Amino acid sequence: MSTRDLSRTRVKICGITRLVDVDAAVNAGADALGFVFYAPSPRAVTVEQASPLVMATAPFVSTVGLFVDADAEYVRTVLTELPLSLLQFHGEEDNAFCASFGKPWIKALRVRPEDDVAARMLAWPDAHGFLLDAWHPSAPGGTGHQFNWQQVPQQSAKPLILAGGLTADNVGLAIRSTKPFAVDVSGGVEYSHGIKDASKINAFMAGVRSL
Repeated sequence: MSTRDLSRTRVKICGITRLVDVDAAVNAGADALGFVFYAPSPRAVTVEQASPLVMATAPFVSTVGLFVDADAEYVRTVLTELPLSLLQFHGEEDNAFCASFGKPWIKALRVRPEDDVAARMLAWPDAHGFLLDAWHPSAPGGTGHQFNWQQVPQQSAKPLILAGGLTADNVGLAIRSTKPFAVDVSGGVEYSHGIKDASKINAFMAGVRSL
């Protein structure tokens, strides 16, 4: 069965840094929460900061650790300390590296205008899914920029997660246009970097459920 035949679009709220935002996302019905373990990001958290957030996440809500070209030892340290459900790799990590931690993982691809996304995906055959985000010359994600949704493959053997510039105002159109397995939002539900807005989270979830 194609991942596009699934009846409900999942939602991941990424860049969680506060307990109040864990509660807001879970109460709104988010399927997954993302924690950024990449120090240059304005949404970065340390293991110590993330621990109470991960532990406060409700049962059946996935906890996702985001890494960007991290040392393998650092990834293992985070996994030793935190019960993460899924790993998300946003850098130049190859398939062997991503698959070496014994955890389900997804690979983020930053999409350039000239990219053949389906062809690029072949380099990570063991990925559990792919997150498609906008390319930016100086940031590996979370830029709030949108890429050309026509580049999203019409058929995929792996689940596709759409990211990049999503808000309550455009998420419905995004889902209708690309029919992803899930959508991923960060800046579109924030007051400022890393500080979520409960009303924006609720509006975003309403936009997803309106379809």
